[in-house]
Amino acid sequence: MRYLKLVTACILFLSPAMAFGGIDADDLPSATTWYVHVDFREMQSSTAGKSLWDWLDGEVFEEIRDDAEIDVATEVDRITAYATDENGVVFVLEGAISQATKDKVLAAAAGARKFDMLKYQRKTYYFVERDEDDNNDIDIDGFNNELYFSFAVNNKLIAATSEQQLQAMLANGGKIAGSKSHNGALFILTAERSLIQAGMDTEGFDEEEGGFKSNILRNTNHAAILVADIADNIVVEAQLTTAEPEMAESLASIVRGLVAITAFSDDLDPNLSATLRSIKVDVTDNKLKVSVIVSPEVIKAAMDEA
Repeated sequence: MRYLKLVTACILFLSPAMAFGGIDADDLPSATTWYVHVDFREMQSSTAGKSLWDWLDGEVFEEIRDDAEIDVATEVDRITAYATDENGVVFVLEGAISQATKDKVLAAAAGARKFDMLKYQRKTYYFVERDEDDNNDIDIDGFNNELYFSFAVNNKLIAATSEQQLQAMLANGGKIAGSKSHNGALFILTAERSLIQAGMDTEGFDEEEGGFKSNILRNTNHAAILVADIADNIVVEAQLTTAEPEMAESLASIVRGLVAITAFSDDLDPNLSATLRSIKVDVTDNKLKVSVIVSPEVIKAAMDEA
């Protein structure tokens, strides 16, 4: 289903009860292996976030409008996706989803190899199974060829790879049953005006199967990223935790070296070069923190060159 391409767009842009202002650790299950939360409505209304929105709208959502005739700008407020080893992937889209869009999604799903309409507590949901050799734009850890989804909760599209998880979401009014205890689990970076939040348990990704881990991530345990509007500037913060403090120091040296090589390139816009040179790299014990403040003007210039 092309509508789920939104999840891929969110994850690519980064290389859920959801509250306005983002998510925190209590909003996700303790066994979460990765998560992404994007607040499009905040992005559109934010002074600095508008630059990010304009790029997404022109480079990603324009294709969805052309191919699927779905207008993300008016129908999608927030997206949250996460996965656990036990229950697979859960995906929640919030917004004023029109009946026309629902009809298009169902029509696309009905063309799959298998399509069933099911009921749970008087709520309708659907099962889709596609052929393994189908051409598909989605390649996300935890997704397979089977998917359950529902529009039964008002203003939400809920999807899950586990029928049990989908039913649990329907029973809970489309809200994610988070955990109040996250000892040793993923950490989540938050801000008052969060635009994008994401994180992962890097040990949960198999390097041989997915080739996901870079030389940096190979030596980390957890990673998180936050993009937020603070004082009308975009603040980007990334954190990595390692098994040993010495590794955190080594990774900090690698990051500083990469920044230096890139920032002093003669081909780089001077404002962007100055922004890169302002990147802060800090190490505390086994935690590496990288942060930078970016003005809307620099974001627009970078997006124009992308």
